[in-house]
Amino acid sequence: MSFKYFYLLSNKLVSYFFIIFNFNLTYQFFSSYIKFIHFNLYYITDHMTGNSNILNAIENLKNGKFILIYDADGREEETDLVIGSQFITPAVIRTMRTDGGGLICTTVDYDTQLRLGLPYLSELFSEMGGKYGVLNKLIPNDIPYDEISSFSVTINHRKTFTGITDNDRALTISELSNLITTVSNLENGHAQKLFGAQFRAPGHVHLLNASKNLLSSRKGHTELATAITIMAGLVPSATICEMMDNNGKARDKNSAKEYAQEHELVFLEGYEIIKAWQKWSK
Repeated sequence: MSFKYFYLLSNKLVSYFFIIFNFNLTYQFFSSYIKFIHFNLYYITDHMTGNSNILNAIENLKNGKFILIYDADGREEETDLVIGSQFITPAVIRTMRTDGGGLICTTVDYDTQLRLGLPYLSELFSEMGGKYGVLNKLIPNDIPYDEISSFSVTINHRKTFTGITDNDRALTISELSNLITTVSNLENGHAQKLFGAQFRAPGHVHLLNASKNLLSSRKGHTELATAITIMAGLVPSATICEMMDNNGKARDKNSAKEYAQEHELVFLEGYEIIKAWQKWSK
């Protein structure tokens, strides 16, 4: 291992401890920094093998850029445009519409789900099936690529008009990202009150619930995108959109890779994120 990488790591360590001791960070932040230091150790080793794909993806995310994530062969076999929700602008929504073409959705980490009381849509169907029998018949129990759909409710920010425009969806997503940061320390139902005060449903932003133990059971785009935003130290929410082709199908992996190369974006496969997450979350 070269001196260069030891030097870079030591500089980071000094910076982290300076921040901790001078600004009295909480235990949670301290834990995050320890994980981040461990993560850098992993990537220094990983870099020496020539595999810097995850590191490049994380840097792009931290700089507010898109990355592309392909879930897996034998699963959906789809590539999503992915960006940290905190960086959403009307221009980003427009790119997702034109270059992605699929459904624009925003992921929510498990801790925030609990604080906001966000259900899975299939759970709502089950609970309301007694009153509206058709909902029982619509329960998605035959998904060909997974056991459960990650879809939750749809929302609009209360300051939006119809909620569907680029401006409106950008406002909804960026304000949701702000809310996720705010409610991380709220208990006893205060988070739900704040959520209800700022948002209404139904709306035009589809929320996706990331599973409890990320990437241990469900390994979809919801979990993959949420995991990499957490590893990047961002707000634990990603906004994602499937990439469609003009032939009526999803854009295939090779075509998505070409798009990534043309636009100087990082293309990741799900297994790369899973491997990194297993190292990071130890």
